[in-house]
Amino acid sequence: MATAEKAVTLNVTGMTCASCVRRVERALSRVEGVETASVNFASETARVTLGAPVPVEALVAAVEKAGYHARPVHEGEQRNPADAARGTLLQLLAASVFAVPAVILAMAMDIAGLHLFDNSTLHGWVVLALATPVQFGLGWRFYRGAWASLRQLNPNMDVLVALGTTVAYVYSAWVVAADRHDVHMYFDVSVAVLLFISMGKYFEETSKGAASQAIRALLNAAARTATVIREGQELEVPVESVRVGDIFRVRPGQRIPVDGVVVEGTATVDESMLTGESIPVERSAGDRVYAGTLAQGGSITVEATAVGADSMLQQLARLVEEAQGSKAPIQKLVDQVAAIFVPVVIVIAAAAFLAWGLAAGDWGKGMIAAVAVLVVACPCALGLATPAAIMVGTGLGAARGVLVRNAEVLQRTRALNVVVLDKTGTITEGRPQVAEVVTFGEWGRRELLRLAAAAESPSEHPLSRAVVDAAVDEGLAISNASEFESFTARGIQAMVDGRLVQAGNRALFEEFGFDLSPIAPEIEALEARGQTVVVVAVDGEVAGLLGLFDAVKPNARRAVEALHRLGLRVVMLTGDNERAAAAVAEQVGVDEFRAGVRPEDKLAFVRELQAQGLSVAMAGDGINDAPALAQADVGIAMSTGTDVAIEAGDIILLHGDVAKIAEAIALSRATLRTIRQNLLWAFGYNVVAIPIAAAGLLNPLFAGAAMALSSVSVMANSLRLRTKARDLARAAGNEYTAPVQGVFAANRGPLIAMGLAFVLLVVPMVVFTGIDRGWFGNDGGNHAGHQAG
Repeated sequence: MATAEKAVTLNVTGMTCASCVRRVERALSRVEGVETASVNFASETARVTLGAPVPVEALVAAVEKAGYHARPVHEGEQRNPADAARGTLLQLLAASVFAVPAVILAMAMDIAGLHLFDNSTLHGWVVLALATPVQFGLGWRFYRGAWASLRQLNPNMDVLVALGTTVAYVYSAWVVAADRHDVHMYFDVSVAVLLFISMGKYFEETSKGAASQAIRALLNAAARTATVIREGQELEVPVESVRVGDIFRVRPGQRIPVDGVVVEGTATVDESMLTGESIPVERSAGDRVYAGTLAQGGSITVEATAVGADSMLQQLARLVEEAQGSKAPIQKLVDQVAAIFVPVVIVIAAAAFLAWGLAAGDWGKGMIAAVAVLVVACPCALGLATPAAIMVGTGLGAARGVLVRNAEVLQRTRALNVVVLDKTGTITEGRPQVAEVVTFGEWGRRELLRLAAAAESPSEHPLSRAVVDAAVDEGLAISNASEFESFTARGIQAMVDGRLVQAGNRALFEEFGFDLSPIAPEIEALEARGQTVVVVAVDGEVAGLLGLFDAVKPNARRAVEALHRLGLRVVMLTGDNERAAAAVAEQVGVDEFRAGVRPEDKLAFVRELQAQGLSVAMAGDGINDAPALAQADVGIAMSTGTDVAIEAGDIILLHGDVAKIAEAIALSRATLRTIRQNLLWAFGYNVVAIPIAAAGLLNPLFAGAAMALSSVSVMANSLRLRTKARDLARAAGNEYTAPVQGVFAANRGPLIAMGLAFVLLVVPMVVFTGIDRGWFGNDGGNHAGHQAG
């Protein structure tokens, strides 16, 4: 028996509306050991987090008991909700063979009084024979869903469809069996409603597949085999058998099978599937490469560092899937409405039936009004409004190298006022280099650099690594350091070859009690050139200065300008000196900056802004940025940074592209706008359509078509985000080369099919109405008392 220990994802089928989502969540939450259960209607998944080990079978059983089908989703499995659409399409085609003639013949008799063989009784039985397989074949999914929901005392959309069409069908069957020629049959209503709603479900399912395209695109990029070098021989093996430490070769045109570090060779690598950037990058010895990316020119030998679920590709797919399965806070309103929606609609339908029957004395009109109310109501659109937009938006972000951790982040981006940027690694390359070495007294340049590098060698700080790299580049022998001590964001000290070596910024040396006034001109000269100054002392005496320079990213100014266009105030924080910070600030065009900032100061600054009532986004890449990232309303982490920073980020930018910050915020806001548009449509549609139907002003045939279109329109509006992606990228100053479809092209299938279905419905209705009323020069229908139903 398989046991889930932390979290498990289930594929859940059989859900038809927001009420189903609520019921599945409730069923899973009742299983002992389950902490939270979040169901995504659009992706047909349930993500369950656990507080204690729970057998997967227990979770599946809970879903099955609630009336749905479930199975666990395995790591790397590709699921496409559109797969279910094939079965629906086959059902539609089979049902259409009976449904089309049934609708036409029913309209012919009810509207124009025309019938086969000049025999209305035989005509009625033929229509009944055609309508029956549609009612119980195509309608079986609705009956099954209705029965399952009623058993749980939680009626859903299936109850409305099954109840509405059954009333029309049973009443019409009674008319035929009783041989009543003085009243209408409504087989055209029951058949056409089922046809339209099933057609809507089909296009809804195909649209879900399009919305979940992002995860499938990521997983499709994975290589299936790897060329591993073992005992001097190249062996082609399944990628699953590659282990950490294995050496493998990648040739031009091959996908890199697992994450690794290049040990030999140089190649250009297309990383667009991870970053969204079409321009290949050069990778050589020491550089990291990632599974799924495509080697182009050149051959490289790579050592595997992460395989399977630990690879960047699988982690990204997992992050995207978790984001798509999360719920925005705005969804709470939908869940509350969904809990009472169907019962309220049934009450309104019953009230309409009684009002027409008792007040107007027209029970037939009352039945038609009740059926129209039941059919036109659409909880399905409510259920799709939020998850469909989230799936498309987060999927687009992943394709552009922007990962949004959950749906709540989307809602928080709307209120942002300020973006705080850490300088090193965010605005600058994060790879400082020693630009100048200034020595004092009898100290030589090489000896000063050697001692400083030895003292700095135990540290992982970027400035420390830069000093060590400079010494290695000059071929200096670096001694081992002992008694190493680090002073956070200020410097270090250590014993090297029996001598005390201290290295750090001016503030640290003032704490040590050094008088730096004699060398202040030299320090200020380096700072004026935009360099970070490291003071080096040996045995208590200042021996020299190291000037380090970190180049500004080429697109940093463009990124800041894009943030300004979004109406955001941009602030830069740095632990660097005032002059170096001012030089960078002027170069990139930020609104303000603060220099000499310690990690705790970054956190305090974010809190200070929030205390002013401002909503703050913080972007950074280092361990010292993590507290501020976690405190900010939206934390934006560069994936080139530390794991701690990435874990603290709400939005993760692949390859640390600062220009993607504005694009991430713009895409998040566009996704939230789409959610609001969907909800406005879903609520507005029901608020307007239900009273019109209750008033007897809506033909049930058109009610069914409207209901189907409401769900399709929500999906189409969500997919419209794909057409906006290029504009959002270019507005942020980023390249966008992927082909973009227009709104019609992206939804051509549903629009054409629904249009043809409307023609099929309206043309016969117009023709038979014309015959009945003598529009075509005839004397009218055979039964003057017939009216359009």
